Amino acid sequence: MSTLLASLRGWFGLLAGPALDVLPVRLGTTRLAATGSAPTRVLGFDQALVWVTVALLAWGLVMVYSASIAMPENPRFAKYTHSYFLLRHLMWLALSFVAALLAFQVPVATWEKAAPMLFVASLILLGAVLIPYIGKVVYGARRWIAIGPLGFQPSELAKFTVLLYAADYMVRKMEVKERFFRAVLPMGAAVAVVGILLLLEPDMGAFMVIAVIAMGILFLGGVNARMFFLIATVLMVAFALMIATSEWRRERIFAYLDPWSEKNALAKGYQLTHSLIAIGRGEIFGVGLGGSVEKLHWLPEAHTDFLLAVIGEEFGLVGVICVIGLFLWLTRRMMHIGRQAIALDRVFAGLVAQGVGIWMGFQAFINMGVNLGALPTKGLTLPLMSYGGSAILVNLVALAVVLRIDHENRLLMHGGRV
Repeated sequence: MSTLLASLRGWFGLLAGPALDVLPVRLGTTRLAATGSAPTRVLGFDQALVWVTVALLAWGLVMVYSASIAMPENPRFAKYTHSYFLLRHLMWLALSFVAALLAFQVPVATWEKAAPMLFVASLILLGAVLIPYIGKVVYGARRWIAIGPLGFQPSELAKFTVLLYAADYMVRKMEVKERFFRAVLPMGAAVAVVGILLLLEPDMGAFMVIAVIAMGILFLGGVNARMFFLIATVLMVAFALMIATSEWRRERIFAYLDPWSEKNALAKGYQLTHSLIAIGRGEIFGVGLGGSVEKLHWLPEAHTDFLLAVIGEEFGLVGVICVIGLFLWLTRRMMHIGRQAIALDRVFAGLVAQGVGIWMGFQAFINMGVNLGALPTKGLTLPLMSYGGSAILVNLVALAVVLRIDHENRLLMHGGRV
């Protein structure tokens, strides 16, 4: 078991001890002398990571417009214009870009100091959502806080703040990480409080992501194998009980197992069946941009949770593979940046970068699995691509923090200070 755990940590890039004599980094072909000055391209930031992010954002913008352009023809959305969701998505992208630029200016040490306060702030916002006249109810769920014409989803912020808090917690508890009650139990209690607040909304999807982020950071932070698998078992039992005690969650599972039955096809399995029809229509190369039929009032939430189905219909298998490849590269690159930080003895920075990689990768995996019929339907958006303002905002801030970590790594490796 210990050998398996060590090999998994090695894949994620978390190595410790004497093996880190050589820093795992390539910064171009320029080798700098001790007195030389570093070129801007070397000491800047990971440009490939930026361009992949821009590609996903741009493609997502096009697909949000394509998936939502016909929505005003539905009586439910008759008051909206054909460009309503496009313009709001553009506005959120602009706000998110400004927020990301500001976040990039903040040193990682400042994020570390602010982690507990940010975590408490997110708990307050999660509690505020449940207060009548503050939390906004949409489709029976109370998940948003209205800020003027905009709606902010505190659960998206909680993903980021739990990540920061877990990384900071593991750094502070590094010397007692082998002791369950002193090291892991308090962190588990904090995640449990977040989970209770999320389940009251309800938002089980966000809780799943947050639980996986916390588990991932505990794993990368070095908890022993027995402790890790004990926590994983407790979480799996908890999620199984949540499903078993909730009738509508059980119905979702049954609909996933047999979505084409007469009972499920027009009820809980409706979204899944139409998602599969959309992807099936796309075949290898798709029907062409704008040619989707399923987005014409057949597939609900085509511009949010089921955007990948529209991509599959319009761009085919080739488009779906491209999206998967971009997210796989994005996740792997953030893991590598985290490895560089840990090699430089910056454990908090390394855990944050790798935690963001786990977050983006796991949420994309769940969304893709749902769209492809491999997982039960769950209300999680495709990061960076789906329509959703607060999600885009928090995702870009998190990526800006990863870029800041990479920037500081480069400064340190060339004799600078952070």
